[in-house]
Amino acid sequence: MKYLVNDFIYYLNHEKGLSKNTQQAYLTDIEGYQQFLEKYHKITKVDRIERKHLEAYLKSLKNRGMSAKSMARKLTSIKAFHAFLLEEKEVDTNIALLIERPKIEKSLPSVLSIDEVVKLLETIDRSTPLGLRNVALLELIYGSGLRVSELLNIHTSDVHMTQAYVVVTGKGSKDRMVPISDMAVVAIRNYLTQGRDELLKRPSSYLFVNLNGEPLSRVGFFKVLKKLAFDAGLNPEHISPHTLRHSFATHLLENGMDLRSLQNLLGHEDISTTQIYTHISQKRLKEVYENTHPRARKEKL
Repeated sequence: MKYLVNDFIYYLNHEKGLSKNTQQAYLTDIEGYQQFLEKYHKITKVDRIERKHLEAYLKSLKNRGMSAKSMARKLTSIKAFHAFLLEEKEVDTNIALLIERPKIEKSLPSVLSIDEVVKLLETIDRSTPLGLRNVALLELIYGSGLRVSELLNIHTSDVHMTQAYVVVTGKGSKDRMVPISDMAVVAIRNYLTQGRDELLKRPSSYLFVNLNGEPLSRVGFFKVLKKLAFDAGLNPEHISPHTLRHSFATHLLENGMDLRSLQNLLGHEDISTTQIYTHISQKRLKEVYENTHPRARKEKL
């Protein structure tokens, strides 16, 4: 089975073009499933796996207190693996095909107000190379709504400041052109001319580097953002790189952008993914109404 798991990851990389992070998530999920089958059912060959074994695995996850969202993610990986096995003719039937995913209660992502975004930016010390980098990071991720993986994988050659756009590689290794704001252009130019060279220890094509001159990692950016949130008097627990992407989308929608245009900017393949931001806007509109209208709530009468 281990040999087939390796083949499956190769397939995800070369046939599906999934990112390294996604491939690693699939691998972790399948390895957990494989270990369960070997430990509790002595199964080491894929043609011996039956539906009851998969159901037993899902039940064990539930008994351990795993959330429906995490279980659904693992089941997605397992379903993809069994579909791969059928396609490769390693099995005669796909035993995972009719297994239903756990129902997940949809929760709206956290969104910052415009004032909170400004607070984050105003907290940064712009007199240091790292400060100039951090301003460029925030202006670009908030100003263009990038995924954190897209942001950190930008190379200097991807940035076109005269035309005000950047080329990013999104999900499925698909490139897209994303416009960048005037504020982001200024921040990137300041970082390139006054900060980046001081951070570099050796030549690098990556736009954003850390104190050692290495490409800035997801963990590194996460820590930077948490500290800035703390320094700005905001709750670090409610802020992540993705929060800035959500805020970008919500603020554009609130100011009149249509869903199709927003879909293109965010790089969503399906517009239903973009539609969640209509719910965020409606929720925020209701909150503003209740907090400001003199007759909106009974206790204010």
